[in-house]
Amino acid sequence: MSTIAVMGAGGKMGQRLTRNLKDNPDYKTLYVEISEAGQASLAELGLPVTPQAEALAQADVVILAVPDALIGKICREIVPGLRSGTMLIGLDPAAGYAGVLPEREDISYFITHPCHPPIFGDETDPEAQRDWFGGDKAKQHIVCSLHHGPEKDYARGEAIARTIYAPVMKAHRLNTEQMAILEPALVETLSLTCITICREAVDEVIRMGLPEQAVRDFFLGHLRTTTAIVFDMTGFPVSDGARLAVSEARSQIFQPDWKKVLKVENIKKSVQKITHATAKD
Repeated sequence: MSTIAVMGAGGKMGQRLTRNLKDNPDYKTLYVEISEAGQASLAELGLPVTPQAEALAQADVVILAVPDALIGKICREIVPGLRSGTMLIGLDPAAGYAGVLPEREDISYFITHPCHPPIFGDETDPEAQRDWFGGDKAKQHIVCSLHHGPEKDYARGEAIARTIYAPVMKAHRLNTEQMAILEPALVETLSLTCITICREAVDEVIRMGLPEQAVRDFFLGHLRTTTAIVFDMTGFPVSDGARLAVSEARSQIFQPDWKKVLKVENIKKSVQKITHATAKD
């Protein structure tokens, strides 16, 4: 039985993981949490807090459920004292890609991140349909990277990733740079920005006097259908009128060189900012 120490176990991400670990017979889990609010949240789950030094002395695996901006500092403090063969699991590629993880040949770094439940899923249970993040009721895919360590450790890391993000469908194996291209570049820098602008447009249309519920229903319904069309899922093309609207509006909304946000050199700058920013709870 592997012993897992969860750093930041009472935080927002930490709590999602602990719910899937606490009753799993394959792992002995120790919960490390320094904040009073986090400790109170663990107490509500009936989970005891283990002092950091005690937990790390026992751990075969350490999960870093802490903000990206703190990972470098925390790792510099704890990595020298870890037992040989310990695996550290990060939940985001930023720290690994930014190069803030201390080098030590006899430990492994594994990185994993959820894809979250797909927008076009087959969930029929209402609770699963409203599981926006996954890791509870809704099935999801995940991505994984063995950032550093022997090949045999990939299987160990993926097994834990499947546990903490359960229920899991596919586990896609990538390298750390590929994960960083997906996040932050694709889904935060690009997609979140576009969706934020869409939300601002919805709010603007409502301010123009249209009924709010009608606007939201119309927009979100068309967003689903349009996404399915654009990603070749419907068997139908975009209408000629819609295609014309896109061609005329594209240059007004987007810079011609917008794809630069996906260039590796810009992604590296982005993760440097993320991992050295001031942490916020």
